Amino acid sequence: MTTDPRPPRGPRRGGWPHGSARTDQLIRTLLRRRKEPLAIEDVTVVDKPGMRRAVAATAIGNTMEWFDFGVYAYVAVTLGHVFFPADDPATQVVSTFATFAVAFLVRPLGGLVFGPLGDRIGRRRVLSTTMIMMATGTFAVGLLPGYDAIGFAAPLLLLACRVVQGFSTGGEYAGATTYIAEFAPDQRRGFLGSWLDFGTFIGYSLGSGLVTVLTVAIGETGMVDWGWRVPFLVAGPLGLIGLYMRLRLEETPAFQQEAERAAEAAETARAHGDTLPIEEARQSGRGRLKEIFTRHWQAVLICMGLVLMYNVTNYMVTSYLPTFMTSTLGADATTAQVLVLGTMLFVVLAITVVGRTSDRWGRRPLFLFGSVGMIVLAIPAVVLIREGGVLLPAIGCLILGAMLVTFAGTSAATLPALFPTRLRYGALSISYNLSVSLFGGTTPLLASWLVATTHNTLVPAFYLMAAGVIGLISTVFLHETAGKPLRGSGPMVETEEEARTAVAESRTEAGRRARDVWIRLRHPWAGAGHRGAGHQEEEEE
Repeated sequence: MTTDPRPPRGPRRGGWPHGSARTDQLIRTLLRRRKEPLAIEDVTVVDKPGMRRAVAATAIGNTMEWFDFGVYAYVAVTLGHVFFPADDPATQVVSTFATFAVAFLVRPLGGLVFGPLGDRIGRRRVLSTTMIMMATGTFAVGLLPGYDAIGFAAPLLLLACRVVQGFSTGGEYAGATTYIAEFAPDQRRGFLGSWLDFGTFIGYSLGSGLVTVLTVAIGETGMVDWGWRVPFLVAGPLGLIGLYMRLRLEETPAFQQEAERAAEAAETARAHGDTLPIEEARQSGRGRLKEIFTRHWQAVLICMGLVLMYNVTNYMVTSYLPTFMTSTLGADATTAQVLVLGTMLFVVLAITVVGRTSDRWGRRPLFLFGSVGMIVLAIPAVVLIREGGVLLPAIGCLILGAMLVTFAGTSAATLPALFPTRLRYGALSISYNLSVSLFGGTTPLLASWLVATTHNTLVPAFYLMAAGVIGLISTVFLHETAGKPLRGSGPMVETEEEARTAVAESRTEAGRRARDVWIRLRHPWAGAGHRGAGHQEEEEE
């Protein structure tokens, strides 16, 4: 037997002397509980044609959704004349935006229905349903008679259409981001996810561009008489195209794997009869909701804060800014529309670059840059917009667009990574839609009301600064997820070679960590020297 030259050091942490049988047993137990290295079957190689279909089909849904928003924002004044008779133009604008906001108030209901449903029956089925509902609601607006024809029934019908749109949208964005995130390889999730919001701004640009062309071609009188209907009617064919593309989709690999695990767990529960009710409760909609708000409330709050910052900026620029420039600042309608449309085109051109950058630099640095920039630059941007003319307002709009694109190009990859696979659609739907309903969709209404009440044209800047502060706080608590697998899922790669590399690296890392645990437990006096760079990672796990 070899004698240890070191002097006795007394009991080990935990009360067992060094070299005892119980210490060895503890070591073996801890090593068994360490994270197992990956096997080749744990790594998913992405189906590239399926991935391209997933990106295209989900982006078309966002295009459809935001085509409607772009149209609604640009014809807000016109819709006020058609559906809300009043002698005061400001009252008409507020009434129109109130109808706009109502659609957002029902979004959480849609999220509560479609989100957990997407976690139970699959992402693809729910996304096809929301596509049908969105297209139907938007198309129906173009068929409505105005106030002059049927009186107060006209705004009520408009409200009903907006409720259908809002309810369906409650399951749209969260489902689309979930779908893309679960199809994308880990190293390119930011770039591929950015195409979803690319569709967002393409849709807005198409809608607002169509309204701008119609306004120039037939004038304000023609828009009030019949021109406002055309953009809404275009939604019908767009919806059919989107539905066709979504029906061709496959279910995501992550959901399929989770469904297999749930089936195995249910089979095991049936074999132990007494545990079946527990498993059924866990898989039920109520059980999932309880788990979201009890075990993942921190992620819910972070998600809501990031969504607030993104959507307040988004709706301030896309929905309120055209009306602010025309009704409040007295700018020419066509000039205001062209400036905002130019800002959207800038966002479209930059958004995938930002997504690719987030894969290299990380999500947190971009969110930090955008939130700090919003706090610092909101007032200068609004001051430039107030100056009138074309050049200075254009610079102000581009400043806001630059802040907006940092959120838009990063969110679709960041938000789904906050939640595990079995709860992802539901948790994201609820968190996202609560934040959008309370803070995003109400932005045009509250901003227009505050400006009308205070007569302070810097109110939009203060609003944006407050959103930036909340976003900054949320970003501080955000864990970096760039290049990492989604929670509850294995690694996603593009090639077989990358899969083999991931397995080899995992085995090397598992061996290193096992060695570190063994050394720290058997030789505590060497602790500081052997903790290594991986200690912090072990503590986080």
